[in-house]
Amino acid sequence: MKLDLPGTEQTTQWIPYTLAWDDAPLDLAFLYENEKPAGKHGFLTVKGDKFVFENGQEAKFWGTLFNSSANFPTHDYSEKVARRLAKFGVNMVRTHQMDAEWAAPNIFQCTRGRLRDNSLSFDPESMDRLDYLIHCLKKEGIYIYLDLLSHRSFKSGDGVDNAAELPESGKPYSNFDRRLIELQKKFNRDLLTHVNPYTGLAYKDDPAIVLMEFANENDLFFFTRNLEPYRTRLEIIYREWAASKTITVPADQVDFNTLTEPILQFLHHLQKKYYEEMTADLRQLGVKVPLTGSNWSLGTLHQASAAGDLDFADSHAYWDMWSDRYGNNRPLIGERCDYMLKDLSHRRLLDKPFFVSEWDVTWPNEWRATNPMSMAAAASFQGWNGLSIHTYRYRATTPVDGMGGVLLNGVGYRLNFDTFNDPAKFGLFYHAALMFRRGDIEVGKKSVAIQVTPEKIDSLPKSDGPICRLSSAQYQVPALELLTEQHRCGLLLPGHTAQADTVISTEALPEEPSDGMIKSDNGQVFRNWKKKLCGIDTPCTKSVYGFVGENEPVQLDGLKVTAQTPFAVVAISSLTDEPIRSSRNLLLTTVGRADNSGARYNEAHTERLDIGHGPVLIEVIHVKIELTTTQSTLQVLSIDPERLVTGIVPAKHENGKLTFETGKLYPSMYYLIQIT
Repeated sequence: MKLDLPGTEQTTQWIPYTLAWDDAPLDLAFLYENEKPAGKHGFLTVKGDKFVFENGQEAKFWGTLFNSSANFPTHDYSEKVARRLAKFGVNMVRTHQMDAEWAAPNIFQCTRGRLRDNSLSFDPESMDRLDYLIHCLKKEGIYIYLDLLSHRSFKSGDGVDNAAELPESGKPYSNFDRRLIELQKKFNRDLLTHVNPYTGLAYKDDPAIVLMEFANENDLFFFTRNLEPYRTRLEIIYREWAASKTITVPADQVDFNTLTEPILQFLHHLQKKYYEEMTADLRQLGVKVPLTGSNWSLGTLHQASAAGDLDFADSHAYWDMWSDRYGNNRPLIGERCDYMLKDLSHRRLLDKPFFVSEWDVTWPNEWRATNPMSMAAAASFQGWNGLSIHTYRYRATTPVDGMGGVLLNGVGYRLNFDTFNDPAKFGLFYHAALMFRRGDIEVGKKSVAIQVTPEKIDSLPKSDGPICRLSSAQYQVPALELLTEQHRCGLLLPGHTAQADTVISTEALPEEPSDGMIKSDNGQVFRNWKKKLCGIDTPCTKSVYGFVGENEPVQLDGLKVTAQTPFAVVAISSLTDEPIRSSRNLLLTTVGRADNSGARYNEAHTERLDIGHGPVLIEVIHVKIELTTTQSTLQVLSIDPERLVTGIVPAKHENGKLTFETGKLYPSMYYLIQIT
């Protein structure tokens, strides 16, 4: 079909390509059969900067995130969604916001209507659904990352003060208030000692549950500390601490939002104490797996609070996080600095494992399709240990609209985070998961530690309110601006040691390529921000992504890509143990922009005027592929969303090359290249 694309003057070709909620166009689960069931390798442990199972196998997790009600589906839904994830190559689900009051089901209440004035016990039906979901995921080789305190609304019946004014999760008071801490411990004890009838194991004894965090996006440094009586309790603790340090405190009321040196050091002490207490309590319960505190990247003082006692570091990163209607619609690959990677590297410590539990370029950014490939490439190159995109879904119902289509997003009250049926994001998980889990990209040859001096452990600017992400500390480390794409890197805090080839200061200026080209030191990944063009070149996965059609043909080792469509992602991976050059089974994906039918925006595509309706559409990618191969009988099969072969794309075998074009006949986003 022909559509006038909002925000441009050109007419382009779009076709329906809706990813089914309960199935997948291709099933790559056969590549991971020896990883089933999850937990077969024993409990997850930490060895240096790696996650390692008890049997010695290194663990890498490519994941997604189930949000709020999505953690409590029906049994039938659980079976289908677990199988679907395995087909895409996902082997990790983070259970997020299970405790969210605004959702139904949540862990405290499965249905809506009855008044619930406390959060002291779990709903039996919710727990049954969660139990069965974990059972299904485990069966398919998918591991679990448990959030413990994420979005809980403490209630008057919980015995907390000023419940009506207390923010979700009690932020930041849940880091020091005794009643709030005891409620967290009770929640953890009730959840982790609960025996799942479908696995026969308590959560704490199930090796498929591999990671846990104490509190999501919650620490003492970021939020205001004004709510009474919690502020007064904090002042009492502060005065006792100051006295033990012979620090003089004026008689006037303490202003905790003016971050003086004594107050920063006090908050550091208190944050560290909270992490120590929560760790000890969970270990006493018998929890064996790696633990972390919170997942901010907002300051080195928070990192220093966590670094000594927690098993791994965790962080979040976003680009163009649209509100319900507005965004910037800029392509991240065209920025001089990849701010997501800079943000994440600021949280990464070279002597600990690193997990990215939230990342996304949110719909309806037109250029979001570059993100899955760039994140998988960066994680592989940096040697990060796992990622989970935010988010898979917020709901656990069949996502079909009144016209029979499955819309992209549309959950306005939770922004634009659903990814489960987005061809521009989840549609690229086949390649991203395979590339990351298989280790197609080599870890960087050179490691660089950025030394944080003691005087830099102040990190956050003074503020009388919540501190904006864009003014936070990670943007004040010039050394990080291009480094993540060049070498393996991370911070080195005072008192810590890490094996690194080079140690530099936070103020070291990055090498500035005049042509905009940044290359990884292993030669397998590049980005040219001036051309807005990126590439991955390994024996088993190759990709060109960005504004490919606006540039000259791109030549990789054994692959030449010539695009007519301005913006595109072209990715090819071997589906065997052989490299692309000799593989008899390959997957080619071509995708770019994707949106709902009838979606409308302003001319700049920075304001959404109409969400549109189903079916989901993708822009047809017109590209010429020249592939070097030793296989002389390969054919190119076009695959539709329902797994049907819609045609054999004409191809020519000549002089050891397979040449064909996509977009002219049997347009699709997936093509299997297989021997006849």
